[in-house]
Amino acid sequence: MTKVLILDGISGVPLGKELSEAVANQGMEVRYTDLRKFKSLMLYGLKSAFRKAWNKRENTDSFYHLPKLDELSFEAYIRRDLPSVILVIGFVYKFLSPGFLARIAQQHNIKLFLYDTDSCNLYSKRREFVFFIEEELPVYDEIFSFSKITTRFFSDTKKFKASFLPFGAKKLELPDCAKQNIDVLFIGSCDLRRIFTLENIRSHVTVYGDRWSRNYPLMSEELQARVTDRSIWGEQLYQLLFSSKIVLNITRSHFYGAETGINLRIFEALAAGAFLLTDYCDELAELFVVGEEIEVFRSSAELAGKVDYYLANPEKRLEIARRGHQKFLERYTWDAIAGSLVQRFQA
Repeated sequence: MTKVLILDGISGVPLGKELSEAVANQGMEVRYTDLRKFKSLMLYGLKSAFRKAWNKRENTDSFYHLPKLDELSFEAYIRRDLPSVILVIGFVYKFLSPGFLARIAQQHNIKLFLYDTDSCNLYSKRREFVFFIEEELPVYDEIFSFSKITTRFFSDTKKFKASFLPFGAKKLELPDCAKQNIDVLFIGSCDLRRIFTLENIRSHVTVYGDRWSRNYPLMSEELQARVTDRSIWGEQLYQLLFSSKIVLNITRSHFYGAETGINLRIFEALAAGAFLLTDYCDELAELFVVGEEIEVFRSSAELAGKVDYYLANPEKRLEIARRGHQKFLERYTWDAIAGSLVQRFQA
């Protein structure tokens, strides 16, 4: 039997755990590891600060950091129950040297895979993004990326073996009769594009997420009053999705600038049977039928118009939500995504 070790570098979100369960449902023996909870180097904070300061003095244009984990303990962990496959979720470089992981894999004949979930978050961090591309990506046998844009960059520009694998979500039991008392729900961290967009529908929107209060000087008092400044995940997230007439997705600025808009919230909303209204990108339109399974906007004015229209026409809104949920069940449950992964593990 194929033994799969999943190393979760983004455990602040439930993606890694949910995907681990789905891979296990495919008949794989799976072990899940939250890298943030693994044994750290002794005096890591002091050592990291010293190394960063020294690197800044020696080479101001390079990215350097000290990986957080104790490599000897990690190697012993691998040896105890040798996997045949390691799947990294997000990244590993903040926790382990990619070169170290590659040596362990080669020594024990372990296949290495990456599910790239976060590379777009590095677009504004040039030195770190270059480090990720040059030091981490080459160690993998194959890279799966959430975005077609990123997949093309990895495969065509950088010549890595890369495949497109969109996000998924877990299959939910939908409530028989959810009371939808929220007109428009937006859940996500704050950035300037999101502020500017939400100001156009501030009388309708309810906002949850982090980093909002620090940006209050850029926001109207009316929008401030609509914000709950904390992250939402798990059961509370789904209860909010069930309770919303419109679930709004606004792509973060650097994602939008790269013309990609396929984030996790899209699939979570459809899993909850919600009506999804999101900003348009070509790769989104390749996955869903716009106007039948999801709705999109291309400007703030179009967003405001569609919010008014679909709040006033619940039968059309509910029909699109039904079709979007059906497409999710057919193609984008984590079980479906895991099936694609397992085929590659066994190739």
